[in-house]
Amino acid sequence: MSRETFAILVVALLFGLLLLLIVASLIRARAAAKLFKETAAGAVPRPAEEPAEKKPRPVSRREFFRRSLVGSLSLFGAQFGAASLAFLWPSLKGGFGGLIELGLRPEDVKGQIQQDRQPFYYGAGRFYIVQYDGDGADDLYSGLVGDGLMALYQKCVHLGCRVPFCEVSQWFECPCHGSKYNRAGEYRDGPAPRGMDRFAVKVADGVLQVDTSQVIIGPPRGTDTIKQDPEGPFCINIGGE
Repeated sequence: MSRETFAILVVALLFGLLLLLIVASLIRARAAAKLFKETAAGAVPRPAEEPAEKKPRPVSRREFFRRSLVGSLSLFGAQFGAASLAFLWPSLKGGFGGLIELGLRPEDVKGQIQQDRQPFYYGAGRFYIVQYDGDGADDLYSGLVGDGLMALYQKCVHLGCRVPFCEVSQWFECPCHGSKYNRAGEYRDGPAPRGMDRFAVKVADGVLQVDTSQVIIGPPRGTDTIKQDPEGPFCINIGGE
């Protein structure tokens, strides 16, 4: 069972339970009102000139707690349902956690990368797209490279910080603890245990697609398929952890 199906079933079950509680509460309230009317009808009537004063029926402690419980469950159900829908919505729209169609041709992305001298960043998908011309496309990165492009997960594999790209050094440099990766996301320095994780890139009907439903573990330390030295001073000068 997929994550989306499980979440939908949980939401449906929760709302079903909430509906049953509300219906049961309404039935009990009507029964209590009917009993009150029957009791009032059997009481000794007052003289006609002195009509009975209408007073609000006091709420018993049991009814107060029952209403509080139903209200709390209703609020919890609404919050949980909204959170679940928010969790599912990005995947349903093609956001992070699913297959993302960028609507761009590979040559368009390559042109922007070359013009800006930095990877193409797609925030909704939490990844960078880089040009890859190394010697690992057929073995180490088999199935991950599409038309010379590769998608790197934005998180540092050390402690999960977002890793920006340094235009000066032309490397990815983590600002948290100084881990550094070359343009292909391969480990070069710092406490990170491996290279940056990545997603599979595909080209369908001439446009780019990135599958973020599965995170592909990055290459081990020592991997260097593009032989890229830093091209300038580092943006982050943190040594060690």
